[in-house]
Amino acid sequence: MKVYALLMLVLAVMAVTGCSDPTIDASSEAKMKESVAKVRESLPEAKGSDFDQAVQLIAFSQIDMKSLFANGGADAGDMEGKMRDALNGKTAAQVLAQAEEILAERKAREKEQALAEIRELVTKREKAEQAKQQLDKFQVVRSRFYMRERQYLGEQPIIELTVKNGTDQAISRAYFSGTIASPDRSVPWHEDQFNYSISGGLEPGEEATWTLAPNRFSDWGKVDVPADAVFIVMVEKLDGPDGKVLYSTRDFSERDQERLAELLHESDVSAESEEHWDSDNV
Repeated sequence: MKVYALLMLVLAVMAVTGCSDPTIDASSEAKMKESVAKVRESLPEAKGSDFDQAVQLIAFSQIDMKSLFANGGADAGDMEGKMRDALNGKTAAQVLAQAEEILAERKAREKEQALAEIRELVTKREKAEQAKQQLDKFQVVRSRFYMRERQYLGEQPIIELTVKNGTDQAISRAYFSGTIASPDRSVPWHEDQFNYSISGGLEPGEEATWTLAPNRFSDWGKVDVPADAVFIVMVEKLDGPDGKVLYSTRDFSERDQERLAELLHESDVSAESEEHWDSDNV
């Protein structure tokens, strides 16, 4: 009986203590401001900032910004009501707990979104790596860039290429990146992309030499090429005989690589495991 009486006393004390905790009255804007202030005052000073942030988080979690702007603010009244309902009758402890739940849900969504983006980028990287193996078979045997003087017209930039199609497909258009650089300089003189539509195509095993004349008013025409500069050309994309893309590394850009590294780092994926990361185990 004494144990029972003691338990009843403890429960009674807990009930009184719980009832004494101030709550938020969101029945009106004025009462809400007043009651929020009282609830805040009931907390230790160190918890005040956490409470302020929690109230803001709960309130803003009820706002659908996309819908708000789409309807020109027509839903503002409804959203204000939802904000009040979300806070009404809550103690400080309940406000802090709900804010923790919202943050946990947000982090879970962000993690899932990050993993989905990682899957997409890893798939793009794998396709680019497979394409690179095929693109390497389309060889740039010789490349040269120079300026040709044209009477009365000034200098004309010229790109000379000799290529050999080592793939097993006929190629109708080839896409390249070109870099003009000097061996003793870390920064290139010029980097750009260009492409060439091959008249009659280039069949497997065939070799061809092309002389291309970029627009002299483009950046190619502004390059002051020193005598020691070399012209490096990389094949980045090839179209088949039907004009559709056969192989391409352009779908996985340098920015994609940086973004993937950033996401993997944020997802706590180690360098060793990243080497074995593929679309099947993300």
